[in-house]
Amino acid sequence: MDSVSQLRTFLHVAERGSFTRAAESLGLPKASVSLAVQRLEAALGTQLLHRTTRRVQLTADGEQLFQRARDLLDDMEDLQGMFRRDTAQLRGRLRVDMSSGLARHLILPQLPTFLEQHPGLEIELSGTDRRVDLVREGFDCVLRVGALDDNTLVARPLGSMDMVNCASPGYLAARGTPLTLQALGGHRLVHYVSTLGQRPAGFEYRDGDHYRSLPMAGAVTVNSGDGYTAAALAGLGIIQVPRLGVRQALADGTLVEILPQLPSEPMPVTLLYAQRRHLPARARVFMDWVAALLQPHLLPL
Repeated sequence: MDSVSQLRTFLHVAERGSFTRAAESLGLPKASVSLAVQRLEAALGTQLLHRTTRRVQLTADGEQLFQRARDLLDDMEDLQGMFRRDTAQLRGRLRVDMSSGLARHLILPQLPTFLEQHPGLEIELSGTDRRVDLVREGFDCVLRVGALDDNTLVARPLGSMDMVNCASPGYLAARGTPLTLQALGGHRLVHYVSTLGQRPAGFEYRDGDHYRSLPMAGAVTVNSGDGYTAAALAGLGIIQVPRLGVRQALADGTLVEILPQLPSEPMPVTLLYAQRRHLPARARVFMDWVAALLQPHLLPL
């Protein structure tokens, strides 16, 4: 096995945290994967991975090699295709992350068309509401909704999502439809937090040129977008959510818009990727496709 293959094998093991899962993704025996990494370590004169019975983790030297190896292999793939004019000949794997709601409602339904145009690509799509470590977990790009908290990444702002206040017909029938901010005193809010145990923000609303938050009671706190919408559909309270994520529920009447005069602040939508000397063509093409797909649904910058 040559050094390039050894590097590819090492990346698969590091990204999956397992020799077994790496072997499955590569279609190789586990023993071959283990031997490739051992030979790479011997050639470099250092240990790259901590091996335990449960998980494989990068050593300090392995962390350094990880990003350099990704850049090197991406450069090699781009060199092989730099004179091809047909983007359908793009090759390789793309690992991307986005919220489960965006993945389900917008990206996945359109992904077959994208892959028909680029049959040489393989997409690994993580649909999660947690903040992934883009570099450590090997993501090519992340589509993030909300405020950014990492200035070490390159940000490509796409626009912002219009927000809507809504609740289920059953909830409104039981408690009444609030028409003013003051009327919210007799209502419940479904609370959303990124990490359970955090203090909920309350009901956000625009007050002139500023946005304020009104503390509200709530029987349920969730930490996922799917759980947030499901709680509202179950009649557990009012939610404030991007309109895109609940457009079908609003259209079929399973959720009802309330207090349209008191919208919460639009949520910025951003593509993030690691600062790299050279961004692979497949990542650029995918991000351009995502930006064009989202554009009709976003408020302009």
